[in-house]
Amino acid sequence: MSHLFSPLALGPLSLRNRIVIAPMCQYSAQQGCATDWHTIHLGNLAQSGAGLLILEATAVLPEGRISWADLGLWDDANEAALATVLESVRRWSPMPLGVQLAHAGRKASTARPWDGGGPIAPGEVHGWQVMAASALPFHADGPLPKALDEAGIDAVVEAFAAAARRAARLGLELIEIHAAHGYLLHQFLSPLSNQRSDAYGGSLENRMRLLLRVFDAVRAAVPVRMAVGVRISATDWVEGGWDVAQSIVLAKALEARGNDFLHVSSGGLDARQQIPVGPGYQVPAAAAIRAEIGTPVIAVGLITEPAQAEAIIDEGQADAIALARGILYDPRWPWHAAAELGAKVHAAPQFLRCEPHDVRGLFEG
Repeated sequence: MSHLFSPLALGPLSLRNRIVIAPMCQYSAQQGCATDWHTIHLGNLAQSGAGLLILEATAVLPEGRISWADLGLWDDANEAALATVLESVRRWSPMPLGVQLAHAGRKASTARPWDGGGPIAPGEVHGWQVMAASALPFHADGPLPKALDEAGIDAVVEAFAAAARRAARLGLELIEIHAAHGYLLHQFLSPLSNQRSDAYGGSLENRMRLLLRVFDAVRAAVPVRMAVGVRISATDWVEGGWDVAQSIVLAKALEARGNDFLHVSSGGLDARQQIPVGPGYQVPAAAAIRAEIGTPVIAVGLITEPAQAEAIIDEGQADAIALARGILYDPRWPWHAAAELGAKVHAAPQFLRCEPHDVRGLFEG
């Protein structure tokens, strides 16, 4: 029996298999509102046979968007637009749906990737003043962020909670709090970007404080039926920065608060990062954290082959694997993995005609 295609519980949420579609920004929203692109994109991925689909980084405040075209969940218009998309996706797929709630901090106010992706200064079209843990730019020549004061921190915590309540009203089954890839919550965690001297800076306990506050606020804001977890960068890949040892301390603190899963990525905080990119390059960090906690761990990063994914689960390095770019390239990756590993996936009956391939033994009834 394939371990990759065995069930998994993330707190209250039960998954058919251990393949997770990771959040992937689409830069196709209008004032934070989902568009028909999201219907096409999410509808396609929801037919993949994966166990879980997590919507892209969704900003809790307008100034928390990575780009002006990012998805948001800060007001009624955002909520209504996303409701329309989700209604269509759910009509044709039973796949559980989650959302990643995020604030980009000093990495906000950028152009879309296909427009160059560079920072846009305040006062320019599509630009605004960015905020951060400390007044330190992401790039030496980049825009200078303003350090959040205590009132600003409180507003961020409440914004995460308010967006979580909207997610609950939308019937989403999972929330992932984005504390990775150099965005705001990661900026507070890392000593490279956090040089505060108040209760949110200095010691590891202080640097974790904002993320733990956000987790508690989100958990309290949603019903017990919803899974709540966190995505982290396990290491900055820069000497003196955030690392696996600190990630383990954080993972234990989150576990004590009832965290339902930990999604382990890496990097994104500092331009000096030196990442040894290769197949499964982030899996050792996930495995090191998993060995210290009971919380389910999701591994991600250049996991491209079914046998590779099966081995990660079989060897106990992680409890689930996440796909991002790979499933954009091959939206039927779970089908192909099931065929290779002798497993079954759920698929819509409309696809039963995809012969000459013999798929009748592949799909669940």
